[in-house]
Amino acid sequence: MKTIAVYNIKGGVGKSTTAVNLGCLAGRGGHATLLWDLDPQGAAGYYLGQSGETGRGSGKLTRGKERLADLASATPYPNLDLIPSRFSYRRLDIHLHAQGHRRTVLSRLLAPLATAYRWVFLDCPPGITLLSENIFSTADILLVPLVPTPLSLRTFEEIVVFYERRGLDRTRVLPFFSLVERRKKIHRETMEIFAARESRVCRAVIPSLSEIERMALTLRPPAYYRPRSEAGRAYAALWAEIMTATELFEDTGRKTP
Repeated sequence: MKTIAVYNIKGGVGKSTTAVNLGCLAGRGGHATLLWDLDPQGAAGYYLGQSGETGRGSGKLTRGKERLADLASATPYPNLDLIPSRFSYRRLDIHLHAQGHRRTVLSRLLAPLATAYRWVFLDCPPGITLLSENIFSTADILLVPLVPTPLSLRTFEEIVVFYERRGLDRTRVLPFFSLVERRKKIHRETMEIFAARESRVCRAVIPSLSEIERMALTLRPPAYYRPRSEAGRAYAALWAEIMTATELFEDTGRKTP
């Protein structure tokens, strides 16, 4: 089982749309796939036609009184299951603080699913919190969508600094550009500057397209419904790079802590 966390300190950078489209691609590839919507807003679940569980708490989950396997449900897409968000996830940090080995709670919760799923995607809330630290220690790849602006690159640097201070494997952080408008000079220049100093960045970019924005209305991920469209091809290219990256980790023997 490989865990891909789609994360950024900032919100509004395309995390949920990316997680949903990549999850659909992984499932379409014939592999059992799970998407866990960790964001209290529940956008990923909404895109998949399932609302979050507003009335259920998260304390029992962090204490191991609930099993993730019991919370997963099928989606309309082949081989793709979803653990929907809960509004109570806004208090997850409080519950995590109460646990022993509090930075590895997510790893322990996911471990029993290793025989059931080939891919696990985590749609992560913004910010750097104790939940974020759990995500960092759990993810085989931390996939970071970046809008190509100077402020967005600054937030990426903060992630890298945090990784280095915690002694985490910085090579597992995989950035890519999202919401790209190539007609904008600032976008073109920012991507060039970043690529010159950051060797580990995806070549695939996700453009700013109305088709992707309209997912909230159509509930139709373009990677699944329109694979030959510009959006569909962009997500497919990104997914191909992620699969290559995970294979490289297996070849070099790097394992999730």
